Amino acid sequence: MGQAQQAVAEAAAHVLGGHGRGQAAARRGQAGRPSGGVGPGAPATGHRGLTAGQDDRGDRALWKELAQAGLLGLAVPGWLGGEGLGVAETAVLLTEAGRAAAPVPALATLVMGVLPVTRWGTRDQQRALLAGVAAGDVLLTAAIREPSAPAPPEPAATLRDGIVSGTKTGVPYAAAASWILVPARVGSGGTAIAVVEPSGPGVTLRRTPSSAPAPEYTLRLDEAPAAHILGGDGAVAGLYQLAAAGACCLADGALAAALALTTEHVRTRQQFGRPLATFQAVAQQIADVAIASRTLHLAALSACWRLDTGRDAGEDTDVAAYWLAAEAPAAMRACHHLHGGTGMDASYPLHRYSALVKDLVSLVGGADYRLGLLGDRAG
Repeated sequence: MGQAQQAVAEAAAHVLGGHGRGQAAARRGQAGRPSGGVGPGAPATGHRGLTAGQDDRGDRALWKELAQAGLLGLAVPGWLGGEGLGVAETAVLLTEAGRAAAPVPALATLVMGVLPVTRWGTRDQQRALLAGVAAGDVLLTAAIREPSAPAPPEPAATLRDGIVSGTKTGVPYAAAASWILVPARVGSGGTAIAVVEPSGPGVTLRRTPSSAPAPEYTLRLDEAPAAHILGGDGAVAGLYQLAAAGACCLADGALAAALALTTEHVRTRQQFGRPLATFQAVAQQIADVAIASRTLHLAALSACWRLDTGRDAGEDTDVAAYWLAAEAPAAMRACHHLHGGTGMDASYPLHRYSALVKDLVSLVGGADYRLGLLGDRAG
């Protein structure tokens, strides 16, 4: 981890951990629950979903704290008041957000919004779309999924003469966003990313269920005007890769935090006069979780490194997304199992990580979908 990434990790852990401890202190009645550590790598156990001060924008107070720490402007160009950094630093922030299971639109705004705009938007488009992001006042999101496919290379949604029509599903934070990036098929051939306003004409949003508190919507576009169009070779495919890599970073943090909680539980919980960790079956299961967590971390790191350095990242993002979809849910179930009844307690933080991972698996399309993409690459 480079110096800039380490600084991001420490700042994010300070904000996310401090906010979590503040919420936990307000719930002193839940005695005996772990309070979480401080610093990169320590799970923050205070977030429990949408409560006071939280709405379709997520946890507004926490989002503002991240902005005040300078973390929301990591990838915003310097000439717009940001830091002008890239995928690698943003990935570190997402990992820490996943470690805290924080209900904030980091994936939607920073990875599915800011990074694509800085890569494929003109200077004027960047000014129009990114102003206010670093201050926490503007949210962005992207509508990458369709009813027919999680990330279609040739979207069913169409873009003709600046008008967008089609249906997208599972769009995170769509109602709170100022702008939605919509991959679409261009009438003259090829693809592009249309940018629409959620409150604009021809745009309809319907809230749909999700496992985690982060809101998702079905987006219907009926001849909606595109305020901006992001073109360029590979813009749509690049958006899909960024979204998958970002999802893997969030899941990396969530699974690492669940592993830390479970490791501490089996280390301290006594059964028949011995710590649970001393039983062979328990040790084998927690070792499997550790392998799944470490592999997801390495796969996500590889995908983000290739994206950050401008290399072809298609195969690496598919590998990371496959591992997320195939292995992370089973690892989370093992964590719940090893906790026993404690793992089913709604006041205990483990369920937040499970819910987050479930939604991220849906975002990347599931294991079979990602395995099919890898098979197609292999010929």
